[in-house]
Amino acid sequence: MTPVRSVFFVSDHTGLTTEMLGRSLLAQFEGVEFKRITLPYVDTPEKARAAVERIRAAIGTDGQRPLVFSTLILPEVRDIIARSGALFLDLFEMFIAPIQTELGVAPSHAIGRSHAPGSNYTARMDAVNYALDHDDGGITRELHRADIVLIGVSRCGKTPTSLYLALQFGIYAANYPLVPEDFGADELPAALKPLHNKLHGLTIRPERLQQIRTERAPNSSYASLENCRLEVKQAENLMRRFDIPFLDVTSMSVEEIATTLVQQKSLHR
Repeated sequence: MTPVRSVFFVSDHTGLTTEMLGRSLLAQFEGVEFKRITLPYVDTPEKARAAVERIRAAIGTDGQRPLVFSTLILPEVRDIIARSGALFLDLFEMFIAPIQTELGVAPSHAIGRSHAPGSNYTARMDAVNYALDHDDGGITRELHRADIVLIGVSRCGKTPTSLYLALQFGIYAANYPLVPEDFGADELPAALKPLHNKLHGLTIRPERLQQIRTERAPNSSYASLENCRLEVKQAENLMRRFDIPFLDVTSMSVEEIATTLVQQKSLHR
């Protein structure tokens, strides 16, 4: 039987940073099943004590101590969690202490600094709104504002990639679907012609595309393997004909796709 280990991601804000770092570290350990619990907004001693109750309950259930990944800022809150009996991994302290020594500047110990004035939070939210407005060719009149315009067949990953570029990097990303009417044309769709240097294609193996489309529209011609093969072939031919670079995303995560595009297109984060 695969051993199960409880893992807590404890944060005084959303917990996204804690969970991202913790999951990356846990991915290195195969053969262990992790039960993941995220505890966000633990920003008072009372909330910390309630979190400790849950952590200690897991000790009783699992018969071994859980792992606790923490990005808690307030010392009085952090100290309560540290005494829970779990393996306590303070992710901030691992980095803040040596940075403080190097810079000679004391940290502010302020919660939610990534959303503070002067951060890029507002810019990222503006980019998200842009990506939503310009999803799937929804609005074409402001495509000139895009840092990148993703093109490809339906369900090849354009929307999640656009949103990830916006949310993580503040990049204005639009996406435009290639449809059968585009494949036989002698020129790019009118909305895309002035944006050639911003275009980047996504492609995918037909077998994987069929799986994705079948979840959305089972037993349809849209999801048939024959149609997927035809659309992928025609889309790739179009991109080659108009000298548009494209990326095979079949085996790539959204994070990998976005990072590759940032590098290949030299996008400003």
